[in-house]
Amino acid sequence: MKTYEQVLGTVELALAKGEYHYCIKFLLPLIKSFPLSSKEGVNLRTILITALCGINKKEEAKKFCKELLKSYDNKTRENAKYLMEVIDSPEIKKPENWKIQFESDPSLDKKSLNSLRKKREVLEKKKFINVTDTPTGETKPFQKGFSLIIFLILLLLIPLLSGCVKVENTLDLSELDSITNNLVIESKYLNKFPWQLKFEEKMKDIFPDEEIEQDVSTFSLKHKNLNLEDTKQVLRITQNTAGDLAGGSTNIEINTTQKNFIFFKKFFFRFDLDLNSIQGIDNLELIFKIIHPNKATLTDQNNSNLEITKNLIIWNLNQGQINSLEFSFWSLNKLLIGISTILLIIVLAYLLRFYRFKLGTDLPQLPSK
Repeated sequence: MKTYEQVLGTVELALAKGEYHYCIKFLLPLIKSFPLSSKEGVNLRTILITALCGINKKEEAKKFCKELLKSYDNKTRENAKYLMEVIDSPEIKKPENWKIQFESDPSLDKKSLNSLRKKREVLEKKKFINVTDTPTGETKPFQKGFSLIIFLILLLLIPLLSGCVKVENTLDLSELDSITNNLVIESKYLNKFPWQLKFEEKMKDIFPDEEIEQDVSTFSLKHKNLNLEDTKQVLRITQNTAGDLAGGSTNIEINTTQKNFIFFKKFFFRFDLDLNSIQGIDNLELIFKIIHPNKATLTDQNNSNLEITKNLIIWNLNQGQINSLEFSFWSLNKLLIGISTILLIIVLAYLLRFYRFKLGTDLPQLPSK
């Protein structure tokens, strides 16, 4: 069985040469070997749809588009919808004034026809183009169908070209005594960039015992059961390692405070990420996600880079500047609530026993001596 790289190289070369029939003939027997759930299967089906549209086999192209619409990946389904709209768009009809029609006149005799043939042969022998000043008519704008197709094609290219590498760090603060930090780097190209490979090797050397997963396009590093100080240390090491590869220094500062209100606690967090040395890296998407136990309140409500839901903050980071985030949330004082509940149960049990003994019973009593 041929590998994905071999199949991809063959079909891309066929598409570049315009050999659509060969591309389809080569791909159809192999397409089932690459499942739709994988990125390889999605890429090969997209190439097959392109080749089918190239030879005007739109119905067959729609079948593969419908397969992509069943994918669990949102981006794959969106791209499939755009492709389906492009395939279903009406064909552009050429205006009648673009066509040259010749009408035969039955009154022409053989001599006139022979003279016309001789003139045509003379014109064909000439190696220059005869340009005349005869006007060709009014220039008309393109029809609506042409504008629609161009708009759909540009709309399709936007999600395909937006962000080549996505770096996403998720910090789970649901349990402050057992924090989880998950770093995921996803490449939208088939092969990773050299700086990605170097960063992955360094992180594996620094954290050899942590949970690490990687494949052709992604890298994941997860830390579990961290306290607050260990979490700060992990984030600083990750930030400094990335800064060294970028050729500059980066830093992250995390300040935390809390206020106690008997049965409740209020936590205040402030993050400052210095990304001044990371700039000019095209198509790099940096996202920091924070999961909190209760509804959080942002200090800066007008920051367009922040998106907050019930238990999640999505923070889009900007290169070449200091990114700041400040928020707070409430949490129950579980230790005090537990102690208070136990004391309340003990007091109720004692009171119940005391009053029950005081009321006595209706049983007969033995005579006293």
